[in-house]
Amino acid sequence: MTRIQANLFLLFSGSIWGAGFVAQSTAMEAIGPLWFIGLRFVIATLVALPLVFVEARRTAKPLAKGAMSNFIFIGLALFGGAVTQQFGLLSTTVTNSGFLTGLYVVFVPVLTVVFLRRRPHWIIWPSALMASLGIFLLSGGTLSGLNGGDLLTIVCALFWAIQVMLIGIFAAGTGRPMLLSMTQFAVCAVLGVVLAAILEPLSLSAVQGALPEILYAGVFSSGIAFICQVVGQRYTTAPQAAIFLSSEALFAALFGALLLGETIPPLGYVGCAIIFAAMLLVELVPELTRTRSPAAA
Repeated sequence: MTRIQANLFLLFSGSIWGAGFVAQSTAMEAIGPLWFIGLRFVIATLVALPLVFVEARRTAKPLAKGAMSNFIFIGLALFGGAVTQQFGLLSTTVTNSGFLTGLYVVFVPVLTVVFLRRRPHWIIWPSALMASLGIFLLSGGTLSGLNGGDLLTIVCALFWAIQVMLIGIFAAGTGRPMLLSMTQFAVCAVLGVVLAAILEPLSLSAVQGALPEILYAGVFSSGIAFICQVVGQRYTTAPQAAIFLSSEALFAALFGALLLGETIPPLGYVGCAIIFAAMLLVELVPELTRTRSPAAA
């Protein structure tokens, strides 16, 4: 897979997650956040399971020692992000949540430098700032006073950044992207269901009321989108992946307008253009500088 194809996979994930904001915002009218998380990841685990068997038959290389532990750590980061985002939506707006979640586009290169001592391509820094600015403008250019939900969503962005960084570290070397995906889904499913059974009531009517959202989040937002993320990140860097995944804010605004009748303010269209420009810079600048370097030599 080429880097361009990998980034298109990540862009596809962002589009699915963007629509997922609609599902997440409406599901909690019928069901608790922990049950929603647990059930969506049970479905995601079932979606990934047959792909794991296919992958195992086609892979001759044995699984590296310690790989499953690494996959579980990724699952814990994913669960942390899912929980803080879902609970944050109880007391913050979808607009604020979309912007604050998108802060992982800045957190990823920072964490990469601090913990991995890796210096990303210089274009990542201005592109990350551009994407953050675009997300902010997409939210209308204003944020209400930060409340508990906003703070939880900032923590969510940190968990997403950790998850993206860990996948960048472990996905390429193991050659088992489907197993990685299923493992992180299973971790979230187990933790979500166990905590929900302890802390939240559940009824058949609640599940039925939120079933379309659970199915969308389980099959598409969790199953397909996260699998595409893991596959795509095998062929690109974590900071670049964060830029393309941040397109979820753009698609969230689009699907909000189409499905919920929300309107994009004029400033939001400027934000969309800035996000798109950031994605183009991340894609084109490394290729152009790589092309010119040998010629200069």
